[in-house]
Amino acid sequence: MARMTYRIKVAGVERDLPLCKLNDNMMIGAFVIFGDTELTCACATELLKLAPDFDYMIAPEAKSIPLIHEMARQSGRSKYMLVRKVPKFYMDGVFSVDDTSITTAGIQKLYLDGADAKLMKGKKMLIIDDVVSTGGSLSAVEELVKLAGGEIVGKMTILAEGDAAKRDDVIFLQKLPLFNIDGTPIE
Repeated sequence: MARMTYRIKVAGVERDLPLCKLNDNMMIGAFVIFGDTELTCACATELLKLAPDFDYMIAPEAKSIPLIHEMARQSGRSKYMLVRKVPKFYMDGVFSVDDTSITTAGIQKLYLDGADAKLMKGKKMLIIDDVVSTGGSLSAVEELVKLAGGEIVGKMTILAEGDAAKRDDVIFLQKLPLFNIDGTPIE
């Protein structure tokens, strides 16, 4: 049997997203920009058109890395920051918060390098992610930025999934529905 897909057009680019079973009642459209330079570049361009004035961008690893990198490149920024899922040996003064995500089972920790925290203190921070669904990852990054003393001036994603599209605190390019187990969009 062929895998069910959902056709989406975002930033002028069309893609067929594979539908993946989340639980016995629901499926999600898998939106992965890894390896898709056309989509990544187009989305970065469109998000930057909507971005408020900022000093630095920050994103959670991993799927948002190509997006934040391209946004930094297009905007002429030489520095962006990542919130890591695991502290690395080269990080110093690391601190963490708990994160829950629709695509990750259980609670995970997100970590911020102390050197990045020093840079963002008192600076205008723009939080970037690829998709917002429950908002758990965005909230965790927001908490880390606040702990570091940064001022959050905006939160941006490519897609807002399900009820996240009703949020007024996140700038996004396109809505992405959740799906019934038969592949029909949940209204």
